[in-house]
Amino acid sequence: MGVINVLDKHVAELIAAGEVVERPASAIKELIENSIDAGSTDITVEIQCGGITFMRVTDNGCGIMREDVKLAFLPHATSKIKLENDLDKISTLGFRGEALSSISSVSKLLLLTRHRSEETGTSYEINGGEEISLNDAGCPVGTTMIIKDLFYNIPARMKFLKKDRAEGNAVANVIDKAALSHPEVAFTFIRDGRQVLKTSGDGKIKSAIYSVYGRDFANGLLPVNYELDGIKIQGYISKPVNARPNRGMQNFFINGRYVKSVTAMAAIEEACKGSVMVGKYPACVLHLDIPFEAIDVNVHPSKIEVRFINERPVFDAVYHAIKTCLSNNDRRKEVTFSGQARNDAFSDIRKPKPFTLSGFKPGDESKKNTQNPFNELDNVFGSGKSIISKAVNVSSPANLSDIYPKESARRQENLNKKIEQIKERRETEDTEIVYDSKPIVSKNEVLKSENIIPDLPQITVEDTLKSNDLVSDEEPETLYEKPENKLRLVGEAFKTYIFVEKNEREIIIIDKHAAHERMIYERLKKERGAGFSQMLLKPVTVLLNKTDYDAAINNLDMFKECAFDVEDFGNGTLIVRSAPQYLDINDVESSVIEMAGYIAQNKNDIRSEKMDWIYHNVACRAAIKGGNISTDEELMDIANKLDDDPSLRYCPHGRPVCVVMSRYELEKQFGRT
Repeated sequence: MGVINVLDKHVAELIAAGEVVERPASAIKELIENSIDAGSTDITVEIQCGGITFMRVTDNGCGIMREDVKLAFLPHATSKIKLENDLDKISTLGFRGEALSSISSVSKLLLLTRHRSEETGTSYEINGGEEISLNDAGCPVGTTMIIKDLFYNIPARMKFLKKDRAEGNAVANVIDKAALSHPEVAFTFIRDGRQVLKTSGDGKIKSAIYSVYGRDFANGLLPVNYELDGIKIQGYISKPVNARPNRGMQNFFINGRYVKSVTAMAAIEEACKGSVMVGKYPACVLHLDIPFEAIDVNVHPSKIEVRFINERPVFDAVYHAIKTCLSNNDRRKEVTFSGQARNDAFSDIRKPKPFTLSGFKPGDESKKNTQNPFNELDNVFGSGKSIISKAVNVSSPANLSDIYPKESARRQENLNKKIEQIKERRETEDTEIVYDSKPIVSKNEVLKSENIIPDLPQITVEDTLKSNDLVSDEEPETLYEKPENKLRLVGEAFKTYIFVEKNEREIIIIDKHAAHERMIYERLKKERGAGFSQMLLKPVTVLLNKTDYDAAINNLDMFKECAFDVEDFGNGTLIVRSAPQYLDINDVESSVIEMAGYIAQNKNDIRSEKMDWIYHNVACRAAIKGGNISTDEELMDIANKLDDDPSLRYCPHGRPVCVVMSRYELEKQFGRT
């Protein structure tokens, strides 16, 4: 007996449905594409329970004629193509004729439609691929598809669906891409009775971006408009300063179809070299108009990938479009001097003139220098009155007593009294004050701390004190000691490496970033975020694409274990109320974006591996950076903690934290042994 079976029609339809309809978002995508192909200018999508129990797509397109209603639900029935050659120049979003047949075979579907040439609409009901009814109906021109109980007849497929929130976010992602790809269509998205998206449909890409991603994102974009070798590129790219930690916000549309294009991604990153920080990626919404015969869109089941006959022209077009955009918008504010003020400025530089305030009284504004060229400098920076302007209007010290004679004499008398007091004190007290475990304070600093040296340029107090041998020019060496192990700070090299002497026998060289990073990493692992979080004075909102957003809100506990207090703020946005200590406020958004992206891309990793990566990421961002200026106290704190815990030998990335050089090895280099 043979082993090859001809499948039953119903079984074959279920298999085909599994290829096209994976989840509610798949069905919504197919229905929206049909609506756009029908010439719709207004599309409304409504879902309940993530689309599992209810979906409705309504458009104002051309509608379906009564005689074509039944044919539309047959396998491989389509109005988009007719001949074999039509596949070489597909200009519509849909063309396979599988969507309606597949959707109707795994759900309870109701169609309401009226063609523009008909006066009466049509109602068609089909459940699980079986026709229920075909009747007249009163409805406007266009089509409405109502889908209920997706996969009701395939329980095995139903159990693989995710939670309602996750499925709803997937639908939202599809609608976002559709709205960005066709700004001429007004989209409305209603989720569980609440409208969450409304686009204007005015045909402007910027308007669609504003509706989908919000004002802040839209305001940080630069326009792109370029054409090369028949390839036209329009859209927007983020400013270099607004680059993001991952590629999640890169959107490419080819001939109105959302696609994932490695070629376009590579071209953008190549064009942004030198403008965008390494490890950052620009966000973009780019529309590429390419001749239909130059691409093949029938290479992916969900049609999100395309194949180019020649990739080089596409790469060159995107590359030069982005390069031109960045070059045209590389503008910086310039200080300009207008008219006579500019000439006066340079004449003053060439021929310095003394400034006096003779005859000027406080409050007399009429004699101020109205031609001061630096006033325009104030306007550039919005700082009001310029510091330079103030300096120009101050007279030389010789004329200060003319303005305030009584005040000057009084302050001089008080100063002389204080100097006499210091002289008397010096005879009975030592002139250096040393505090335990703190830097030695010089006599000169003591005088300054007691306000003995006022800011009067006409009086040279230091010269007076030096003449009385009260101050030494040499500052004593700063010394830190830890009694139990006798660590002494030698200094810091390149603002990165700490040099510490231990017991006069070894020199320890510490990478301050690596050491601090390891300490934070160990603390996060040990405390799981407890006691390591600090409340933000102003909460930070983080915009994510719907995929990363869904991954984040389903794993908020992971953020909490890393000392982040993150909440769902709705519509693709998170709000961060607390963040790890030491983490710069400017790094909070980037950290959350990176964490959400990692969680979304590594869904199958075990939890411990995910958390380990997240701890690494947070520790690296929160740690003190190489090149940053650090105080001696901070450097010694790192050295002491490292000395207390010898197990801290490597940073989370595997780089050594410190190296040790013995006194013998050092002396050997100089031939002393």
